Amino acid sequence: MSEADSAATALGKRPREDEAGDTDGGDGVPEMPPPDMEDSYYKSFMHRDTINFVTMTKTDFVLTTSVDGHLKFWKKQEQGIEFVKHYRTSLKAVVGVSASEDGVMYATISEDGQGRVFDVVNFDMINILKFSFRPKTCCWIHEPGAGQTLLAVTDMDTPTIRIYDGRGDGKPLYELDKLHRAPVHLMAYTSKYDCVISADEQGFVEYWQPSEPWTLPSLPGLWQFKSSTDLFHFKKTKSIPTSLTFSPNSSQFVTLALPSRAVHVFNFLTGKLTRTYDESLQATSEMQQAGTAVHKLDDMDFGRRLAQERELDASQSGPGGLLRTANAVWDESGNFVLYPTMLGIKVVNTVTNKVARLIGKDESLRFLNLAVYQGAPAKKGVTTLAMAASANPLLQEKANRDPHLFATAYNKSRFYLFARADVEAKGERDVFNERPTREEQTVALAQQPEKVRAQATMATIHTSKGDIHLKLFPDIAPKTVENFVTHIKNGYYNNLIFHRVIRKFSCWGGEFEDEISPKQRFSQPYILAMANAGPGTNGSQFFITTVPTPHLNDKHTIFGKAVGGLEVIHSIEQVPVDKNDKPWDPVIMHSLECS
Repeated sequence: MSEADSAATALGKRPREDEAGDTDGGDGVPEMPPPDMEDSYYKSFMHRDTINFVTMTKTDFVLTTSVDGHLKFWKKQEQGIEFVKHYRTSLKAVVGVSASEDGVMYATISEDGQGRVFDVVNFDMINILKFSFRPKTCCWIHEPGAGQTLLAVTDMDTPTIRIYDGRGDGKPLYELDKLHRAPVHLMAYTSKYDCVISADEQGFVEYWQPSEPWTLPSLPGLWQFKSSTDLFHFKKTKSIPTSLTFSPNSSQFVTLALPSRAVHVFNFLTGKLTRTYDESLQATSEMQQAGTAVHKLDDMDFGRRLAQERELDASQSGPGGLLRTANAVWDESGNFVLYPTMLGIKVVNTVTNKVARLIGKDESLRFLNLAVYQGAPAKKGVTTLAMAASANPLLQEKANRDPHLFATAYNKSRFYLFARADVEAKGERDVFNERPTREEQTVALAQQPEKVRAQATMATIHTSKGDIHLKLFPDIAPKTVENFVTHIKNGYYNNLIFHRVIRKFSCWGGEFEDEISPKQRFSQPYILAMANAGPGTNGSQFFITTVPTPHLNDKHTIFGKAVGGLEVIHSIEQVPVDKNDKPWDPVIMHSLECS
């Protein structure tokens, strides 16, 4: 057996990464994504503000919303997507969206107490709902082709669920105030069983039919007593499900939970847990340290991602907390679950309990909301026997699938497209489909001459031991200084640690060519230089020497020296370290600034 998957357990067993290439679900069903799915996104498109939801409908439309209240329609083409229409749904953030099961209706709700209803196929807004309460989430709860389109909307302050006619006058048809005792934040509907599953902020989960008497549906094989299910699991673990998605045949559903960060797979009829994957920060850190992660990161990158996760944790309690928008989705076979983690987007085979892929692992993005497309967009009408046997390349091209994975990312105004490795990306990878705002233009104009005029010559490291003041050498090592300053301005080093401290040598901080100058040598202490793994491998890690180190001459680029806070450097030098020179009590770089 090879490495276990990072931070994932399934009923006490971690999904195995061995035999990851054998990702058949066990029934001859092909996987999603296919074996040649590209690990990096090939295209991204913009909104004006952070994108919080991306939805794929059965009518081949992609819908994206952003926190500034904007909605965009995109149509799936034979390859990629094409922009269709743009709406301003509200002046405040969109807090919930829902697409009907048949892909015909779409609804948004926003912080300003309004809802918008859209006809997806005609990309037209057909109704505006004005609520007398603050909406929390919404869900279409009618069967495909039903004459009345029913939209369930929950209240942010009370347990009441109100049912509206999506094409009606905006008055609630029904008000359900007995199902829950706390505000409901999550709902999902399956037409196969004509049943809604809802969850509230206290961790209680309920099944109910979307018609009177609004109780547990009478279905063959469905549990009768909740005590015989695992639906109390969230309450027991003091967590709440923040995402719930049915498998294609509705026999299972998958949830993401907070603050536990666990992924749970339930059997719908029995309500029993069949899989649990632990994606907590503690479990992820333990596997990173043990070297058993599905993707091993260097300490600097892992520390940066861990700091970002803690930032996400701090914001999750807010109504617009982006971690709550993270979701898990199924592939069309119902065997694979895809969900975002700090390491990338995991593709887990729930039948064999193995990690099939880790998508986007090399991107410096924290993916959150996902949507999957696996159809053949050009395949319309009936395929005759003669057409199937034909060698006509046009017919074969129309039958080809173009699977796509769509993803939003933390604090990004873009959504990202992943496709097969053989897809040829035309033009730039990051498409600038939005004009920059006046403020962005002003900032760009202000920064442009600054870069031409001069680079920073001084920098300060604010550490948990005190401040270290640095003098930079842009005239001697311009590329290295520019790289260092850019990382500072982007906050790259914030809250990272000195991960290696060697007494009477240096303190390490986490690729371009060397800029070695005979004018600067390691003949004195307090030299600021770039760490590398050989010639031409400079990146982001730097170190400060504490004694003369002439054996480093002509091996590392010197781009500055410490001119203040020398006692802080020696204080860091004296901290206790383990056998790998890593401090037992981490010394943290809270922030860096330059001038």
